[in-house]
Amino acid sequence: MAEDRVFLITGASTGIGAATARAAARAGYRMVLAARSEDKLRSLADELGGSERALAVRCDVSSWEDQQAMVEQAMSAFERIDVAFANAGFGAPRGFTESTPEHWRDMVLTNVYGAALTIRATMEQLRANQGHLLLTGSVAGRRALPGSLYSATKFAVCAMGEATRQELNGTGVRVTLINPGLVDTPFFDNQPEGAMVDEDVANAVMYAVSQPPHVDVNEILVRPTAQSL
Repeated sequence: MAEDRVFLITGASTGIGAATARAAARAGYRMVLAARSEDKLRSLADELGGSERALAVRCDVSSWEDQQAMVEQAMSAFERIDVAFANAGFGAPRGFTESTPEHWRDMVLTNVYGAALTIRATMEQLRANQGHLLLTGSVAGRRALPGSLYSATKFAVCAMGEATRQELNGTGVRVTLINPGLVDTPFFDNQPEGAMVDEDVANAVMYAVSQPPHVDVNEILVRPTAQSL
């Protein structure tokens, strides 16, 4: 029963992560909400039922110590992890002379290294419970964008998802890449025209998770109807 199952999300404080947390909670999951923004996490955890149903954990996904502590707190509170959604990430302006090297470093560490650490930290529990791993990729991880190091990080996430699926083949663990197109999310400073909303992507996540155990939806690429790229 979903009421007994535990759904962990990194990057849960806003955007796609928060929308997915709300959708999963409605489906009956207990939630582990991880992000760097503690105030927003606590507010969301309260909204989703408080300490009995939702655990807020401060976690910088680029820190192995933080990721280990996240899993330890999840196990202490709920004793299991059934779904892990490696969702934390952010972007940078296009152009290899734009942004700063420091911003690039943090983006690569969050988007790529952070996702890998989430896989490593949750894999034992996912194996034990024949669980489900999801990763947030991007359309930009399937089609390179001009001057986009962000696009390169999402290509890495897409490869990581398939590499993990192959490693876990035969264990009962399912692996899904969620590749959104243009989404009106806090990722952007200005509202993009014709974009999807975070809840549209959350619906795609819940579609993959809701399939019977013998069905593994390996990848969902979801765009706004009018998106050309």
